[in-house]
Amino acid sequence: QVQLVESGGGSVQSGGSLRLSCAASGYTYSTYCMAWFRQAPGKEREGVAVIGSNSRTSYAESVKGRFTISQDRAKRTLYLQLNILKPEDTAMYYCAAGVADGYSHLYCASYVESAAAFRYWGQGTQVTVSS
Repeated sequence: QVQLVESGGGSVQSGGSLRLSCAASGYTYSTYCMAWFRQAPGKEREGVAVIGSNSRTSYAESVKGRFTISQDRAKRTLYLQLNILKPEDTAMYYCAAGVADGYSHLYCASYVESAAAFRYWGQGTQVTVSS
């Protein structure tokens, strides 16, 4: 059974930094497309960043230059470094892995705006940024 467990969220002031982690188990990590999404209260879930098995990455425009997605395959862990945080970054952040039926790992980088493309989800970790 695939399990994704996020950690590293917290409360920071505007301009601060956090590093989120997602520990993965239950599947062949090296072949998977993985991503971070976020959801603020009253808003739809939105993509933040994706990374494919070839390490190709893609980011939402709102976080380009501030957030960095990376992975440690030996540790089966996905990371998201959040820098220059803004109050509008406040949200629950979710780790996602694997592609749903009808989608392909080959096009992983194009799925940054598509929550429907991902099969497995973690429970989320809260990030709160105060001004």
